[in-house]
Amino acid sequence: MTDLSVRLELAAVRDYPEVTDKKDILRIIARVGQECYHLDADSILNGLVAREALGSTGFGRSVAIPHTKLASIEHCVGIFLRLAEPIAFDAHDGKPVDLVFALLSPQKAGAEHLKALASVSRFLRDEHMVAKLRGASGQDALYALLNKQPEQQAA
Repeated sequence: MTDLSVRLELAAVRDYPEVTDKKDILRIIARVGQECYHLDADSILNGLVAREALGSTGFGRSVAIPHTKLASIEHCVGIFLRLAEPIAFDAHDGKPVDLVFALLSPQKAGAEHLKALASVSRFLRDEHMVAKLRGASGQDALYALLNKQPEQQAA
């Protein structure tokens, strides 16, 4: 994900038709991190839960950016989930969340983590981009938008 200083694999961009609660989202992120980036799911989940205990990463307008640092990773990577139905996430504005961009960063990446987090946050504050993400036709379209590439038409 060049524009966001975050590596994002196509397989890490997903739609989820049924998510029950915030804990379910964090478990899904951990599982996707293991599947796509070969990271330890328990380490991801424990890190995300610890970060959420400090305060919600639901930053408003139905968007959340859960994040954690891991010893087993060398570069920032992302996971993007679009939920079919918004769920409570303890967001600052009280709105339920339907777009989730998880950021997993190296343990020693102080400035790199903050830069990536700020970049993702700016990207997801763009109301037009958020509307496009919500209306995208599927995984490929979401991935193209997240990578700021022109959306390709299916043949």
